[in-house]
Parts: sequence; C-alpha cells; structure tokens
Amino acid sequence: MNRTVPAALALLLGLTLAGCASDSTGDSVAASQSAMEKEPSASAMAKDEPTAMAKDDEEMESEDSAMAAQGAWINQAAYDADPAMFHGSGDVVLFFSASWCPTCQASIKSLDQDGVPAGLTVVKVDFDTAAELRKEYGVTVQHTYVQVDESGEQLAKWTGSVSGADIADQTV
Repeated sequence: MNRTVPAALALLLGLTLAGCASDSTGDSVAASQSAMEKEPSASAMAKDEPTAMAKDDEEMESEDSAMAAQGAWINQAAYDADPAMFHGSGDVVLFFSASWCPTCQASIKSLDQDGVPAGLTVVKVDFDTAAELRKEYGVTVQHTYVQVDESGEQLAKWTGSVSGADIADQTV
C-alpha cells in the first residue's frame, strides 16, 4: 500500500478536527495539534460536559438579560431556546432573510456593524428553511420583518428596513 495515502488522511483529519487552523508560517499540522490541546471544543461545551470555562446558570441569565436590554441581534435558535427572556426587555422582531437576497445582506451588514437599539431584539430567521413560520405570519417575500408579542402573536409586519434604527421606528 502507498504510504502517502495514510499520511495524507491523517493530515486531513487533523485539519478537519482543528477547523483548518494554521499559524502565520502556514504550518497547519502544528497549528492543528496546538489547537486541539488548548481549550475544549464548542461541541464539547454544547454537550454540557464540565469545563473550567462553563458559567453557572445565574451568570448566563444575567448576561442574557443585559444583552436583551441593550438590544440584541440573534439567530432563531437562541430566540427559540428562551423567547420570554427577550420579550421582557422590549420589542421582538423576526427578520426573514435569505442568503441570496442583496437587501437582506445589506441589513445583516448594518446590524452586524451598527448593532441594535436598546429595547429591541431582532431575530434572524432563514427565509428558505422556515416555511411553517412564513406560513404562520403570511410572509411571502424575503426581507420581511414581523414584530411579535410574548405569545407569538403578530403585532406588525413590513419590509424595507435596513438598519436597527429603521426597524425600531416601525415597531408598534
């Protein structure tokens, strides 16, 4: 058997496990090994394995509440995990966006750079995969915003906002 095949597979596995890490000299194998030896992976933390970096529930809840009070730009999974946390601090707006939509990308860029005004949570919803949610709120085009209350009832719906300030101005 050719010896280069197992060596290539080992290198590929090391790069994959380390997230294709490399250092400034391009030595990706050394960087891969170094990355694997440092901190626990995100997947390990997600599995609730004990780590030195784990925060207690009260500390996380306090940080989450502070984030929502300052304005938050989150994904749908974060919102679905605890919607009440975000409704307690202000308005919640679902943003139905698509990766192929230039207007959506302009909004995402603005929200990433400029943030979201205090008292507003913008929830990024994938237009292409959230068919049931689109149907529930009557969303027929990407770049649609739907303001919802604590029970998920629609309060307002619009399109065209680009910045966090624009979105806040449309809320009821």
